[in-house]
Amino acid sequence: MQKAKQGDKVKVHYTGRLDDGEVFDSSECHDDDCGCETGPLEFTIGEGNVIPGFEAAVVGMSLGESKEVKIPMDEAYGPYQDELVGVVERSRLPEGMVPEIGGQLEVTGQDGEVFPVLIKEVTETDVTLDANHPLAGRDLTFDIKLIEIN
Repeated sequence: MQKAKQGDKVKVHYTGRLDDGEVFDSSECHDDDCGCETGPLEFTIGEGNVIPGFEAAVVGMSLGESKEVKIPMDEAYGPYQDELVGVVERSRLPEGMVPEIGGQLEVTGQDGEVFPVLIKEVTETDVTLDANHPLAGRDLTFDIKLIEIN
């Protein structure tokens, strides 16, 4: 039976959960009324387009196989880094913007790269921004089903 290996283009269905059981992402809609646009995740093994632990879990899977895998934070989005949290003056935000806790902004780094940041705290004068991935510092559990190998 064919097994997924480096260089293969694969399609998988997956559900990602946190340690408390909360589902943070899924390729399959579990609610007929949600209207979400879901579908299998397609990627080429070895290109680094998914987190390392997820990619490693798919290697060696057979077509149609399902498995549960726990991915430690170091093989997912890495540890939470306090140095990626900073405070900026509200006057530096785009004119007319009303920052809200939980909102996202796009920030341009010194190298010209644009990346998302999360608004963690808002005061009358300052806004605390967090550039960590929302799942940084978390171990993740995935249910994975390999549905196609090319």
